[in-house]
Amino acid sequence: MVSLELLGSGAVEPFDVAVRQPVIISILVFIGCALLWLVTLVTDQDSPDEVYVADRSLSPAVNGFAMAGEFITAISLLAIPGAIALFGYDGFAAAVDALLGMGVALLLAQRIRNSGCYTLGDLFGLRARGPAPRAAAALVTLAITLPLLLIQLRAAGISASLVIGASTEHVQVICTIMIGCLITCFAAVAELRGTTFMQVVKVPLTLMTLAVITLLALREFEWNPGNLLSAAVDASLAPDAYLSPGMWPYETDFGTLNDVGAHLVVILGTAMAPHLILRISASRSGRSARRSMSIAAVLSTAFVALLLTAGLASTAVVGSRTIGAVDGNGQSALVLLASGLLHDGSSARVVLVTAISCVAFLAVLTAVSSVTFAAAVSLAHDVFARYRRRRTDEGEVRVLRLAVVVLCALGLSLSAATYRYQVEFLITFAMSVAASCVFPALIYTFFWRRFNRRGLLWSVYGGLLLCVVLMLFSSSVSGSAYALWPEEDFAWYPFQTPGLVAVPIAFLLGWIGSVTSSRDSGSAAAVDHSFLTERRSGPTATARGQ
Repeated sequence: MVSLELLGSGAVEPFDVAVRQPVIISILVFIGCALLWLVTLVTDQDSPDEVYVADRSLSPAVNGFAMAGEFITAISLLAIPGAIALFGYDGFAAAVDALLGMGVALLLAQRIRNSGCYTLGDLFGLRARGPAPRAAAALVTLAITLPLLLIQLRAAGISASLVIGASTEHVQVICTIMIGCLITCFAAVAELRGTTFMQVVKVPLTLMTLAVITLLALREFEWNPGNLLSAAVDASLAPDAYLSPGMWPYETDFGTLNDVGAHLVVILGTAMAPHLILRISASRSGRSARRSMSIAAVLSTAFVALLLTAGLASTAVVGSRTIGAVDGNGQSALVLLASGLLHDGSSARVVLVTAISCVAFLAVLTAVSSVTFAAAVSLAHDVFARYRRRRTDEGEVRVLRLAVVVLCALGLSLSAATYRYQVEFLITFAMSVAASCVFPALIYTFFWRRFNRRGLLWSVYGGLLLCVVLMLFSSSVSGSAYALWPEEDFAWYPFQTPGLVAVPIAFLLGWIGSVTSSRDSGSAAAVDHSFLTERRSGPTATARGQ
C-alpha cells in the first residue's frame, strides 16, 4: 500500500504566470461561447416525451456518440490518470472495469428500449402496480445521483483551482461554487436533445486532445512505449510494486475477494446508471439502441486506451510524488502532464493546457447536467405525474425544471460543506446501489416471468439497506488513511465495497419475495414479453403499472 505522507501537501506550484494568465482568459472565452451556444439549444417544448427522451428520435450514430459522452465524465477524465499515477496497476483495473460496464449495458440495451420505459419507476412498474415501486425507484435514483453530483462538482473545483494557481481548500470551494452555478443555469434549461449535441461535440474534442497528449508523450521517449513504461515505473511511488495489484489504499485482509467485489460494483454500477438508461431509451428502436451502444463501446475503448497511456505518461513526465503533492487524489495528473510536455512560455504549451482545461469543463458540464436531468425526470415522471390527479404536461415539465435547480443546489451545498473530508467513497456507494438495487431487479424483470411486486420491493429495499449498512462499517468510512474519518475505527465489514454481499443477497431476496407471494398481489402478472423481442412497440398500460 502507498505511503500517503507526501500526498496532498499542496507544496508544488503547477504553473508559472506566463502560462496561467492566457490559459485563464482562453477558458473564460470558451465558457462564454459554450453558454451562448446553450441559448441556441433552448426550446419551448412542453411535451414530456420530447423533453425527456427527444421524442425517441435520435439516430444510432448521434446517440452512440452521446452514450460515449456519458462515459467521459470528470471522474473518468481526471481521476483515472491520477489513479494510474499513484496506484499503478489498480488504476488500470478501475478503467477497464468501467469499460466492461458498457458491455453489460450493451447486453440489456435492446430490452430496455423495447420496454418503452425511460425511468427506473417505469421499469419497476413492469412487474408491480401502485406507488410503492415508483417511490422505491425515485429513492434509488437519488441515492445514485447525489453522490455523483457531489464528486463531479468537487473534481471541477480542484481542476479549476489548479489552473488559476491557488490549489488550496478555500479556493477549491470558491471554484466549485462558481462552476456549479454556471452548470445549474445550463441544466435548468437543458433537455435531452440539447445535452446530446453537447455530448457529441465533447467526444471528438476529448479524443483529439488526449491523442495529441499521447503523441507528445511518446515523442519525449523516442516513440518507444517500452521507454515510457520504464520511466513511469521508475518515477512511481513504489517501483517494485507499480505493475502489480496491491497499491490501492482500500486493500483489506481479504485481498482477492475484496478485488472481486470492487470489480463487480464498478462493472454493474456503470451499466445500471439512471442517466445511461434514459439515454438508451431515446433511441428509435431496440435495434437502434443496440447499435448506439456498440458505437459507444468502440469510442469508449479508444478513450480508455488514450487515458491509460496518459496516466502512464503523467507518471513518467511529472512523477507520482509531484502529482501527489499537488493533489492527494491525483486529479491534477492530466493537467500537470499537459503543462510538462512542452517548454515554459511557449504558445503550444498554453494551447495544450487550455485544451485539456476546456475538455475538463465540458466533461463536468455534461456529466452534471445528465445526472441531474435523469434524477429530475424520475421525480417529475415517477412522483409528481403519479400523485397529482390534475397534472398537465406543462406542469410536469415545470416540475422537472424546478427539480433540476433543487438537485444542483443540493449537490453544490454538499460539495462545499464536505470539502475537508475524504468523500471519494461516495462513488463506491453510488455504484454499489446501482449494482445491488437496479441490476437484480432488471434481470428478474426481463428474464423471469414469476418476478412480482413483493420480490421487487424486497430486492430493491434489501439491496439499498445492505449498501448503507455495509458501507458505513467499511474501511472506506473509518480505519484507513483515505477514509471519511481516518482517526476513527469502527469498521467491521471486511471488504471495501458492499457489492460482494449486497448483489447476491438482493437476487436472493427477489427470489424469496416472488415465490412466497401470490401472483396477483399487486403485481402486473399480465406482462406481455413480446415487446421485449421487438414484436410489439412497447408494453401495455397494465404492464407499465398504470
